[in-house]
Amino acid sequence: MSEPSLYAGAALRRLRRREGLTQAVMAQRLSISPSYLNLIERNQRPVTARVVLELVDQFDYDPRSLQEDGAIGGIDGLARRLGDERFADLGIDRAEAIEFLAAAPQAAAAFARLFDEGGRAIHQEQPFEEELSRAIERWRNHFADLDEAAEELADELRLTRADIGAALTDYLRDRHDLAIRYLPRAVMPEANRRLDLHARQVQLSEMLSPAARNLALARQIAELEQRDMIADIANGASFDLPGTKAAFTSYLRSYYARALIMPYGRFLRACEATAYDPRVLARRFATDVGEVARRFTTMQRVSQRGLPFFVGRVDPSVQLVERLLGASDASLLDRRPGCPRLAFHAPAEWRAQAVMMESGALGPPHWLIAQIAAPPIADEPREDTLFLGLEARFADNFALARGVSLKPEDAVPIGPGCRTCRRAECPARSLRGPSQVPAD
Repeated sequence: MSEPSLYAGAALRRLRRREGLTQAVMAQRLSISPSYLNLIERNQRPVTARVVLELVDQFDYDPRSLQEDGAIGGIDGLARRLGDERFADLGIDRAEAIEFLAAAPQAAAAFARLFDEGGRAIHQEQPFEEELSRAIERWRNHFADLDEAAEELADELRLTRADIGAALTDYLRDRHDLAIRYLPRAVMPEANRRLDLHARQVQLSEMLSPAARNLALARQIAELEQRDMIADIANGASFDLPGTKAAFTSYLRSYYARALIMPYGRFLRACEATAYDPRVLARRFATDVGEVARRFTTMQRVSQRGLPFFVGRVDPSVQLVERLLGASDASLLDRRPGCPRLAFHAPAEWRAQAVMMESGALGPPHWLIAQIAAPPIADEPREDTLFLGLEARFADNFALARGVSLKPEDAVPIGPGCRTCRRAECPARSLRGPSQVPAD
């Protein structure tokens, strides 16, 4: 995939005014023409790599400041907020959201902050999972330092699909003097993994699946060797609710573990060779389709980007219990409950359907959604549904799209949930909200 262009006119304009320079003088220092600088400041031209290098050299400028929208999740984050049902009557489309962010990024950040704070004021009993999701989305679920550290260790171990578990076991024994011991559930009723430094053992529940065992061992390595890096990332985030920081730290350990089992470069090459088939990739990397799907959402390394997937998990009561948006714009994951026409069944094999969000929603409205029963990590009695989504315009490169029509006219029309959906006639409707009640 080609790299997205960087439009940062407002940031350059503020830098020029802060330095007290005219466009002509600043253009001279950047080795470009005044007319070209004018186009950049008006977001009619992107900031090139050469201009970024000149900014660093001439002004000691931090290039990360050019991406001012990172804290709000970029255009996707802003679009999700503007797609709230409270703004549905305004008819705001994605083009207006892009224009707002490009022309006034600070104002857009202020709006996002007010929106988020207002949401916290309204939902006093907000679970920490929502705050955790927002923290992950601020990073777009890509933690480059953890990926690089995991890939370096994976290359050192030379992990292959045949011996991942053995390699991790040998590494823990040789590097940390830790043996692996499997214990019965009666001994570990409330935990799947435990570190016993007195006995020099990593103790695992015997009920763990083989894929879950590999992930547990990789998480143990994350705790032993990446404690400082993970703490630095977690300490850089701000949390209001108790429990969120600990959950974020735990998530980062799992992120590193997936990156160790599915090293970035090798995994991306395998994705492209198999058309992102999660069934094949799960076998190749000795993991399960759920972990492969989660890894899909992290593939955003500069110059090595994968397809922009999103992932969700729904429990048997049809509650959304996990959401990873990655680089996608999946506004259909913001409402609970969702549209009944997007039925979650947990089929034994992958089932794919093309869906189209009704007009009024922001962002690309046309997706391909694939669903399967979420694989359990042990012998849990519940059966969740895992769904993997992708904008339909990318789905030609996705193995699970084969046999599914991606034409917009063939997509299943869905809405934001019955209570707020404005579709007048829908045979699947289960609730009526104010917008569907006829006026007297």
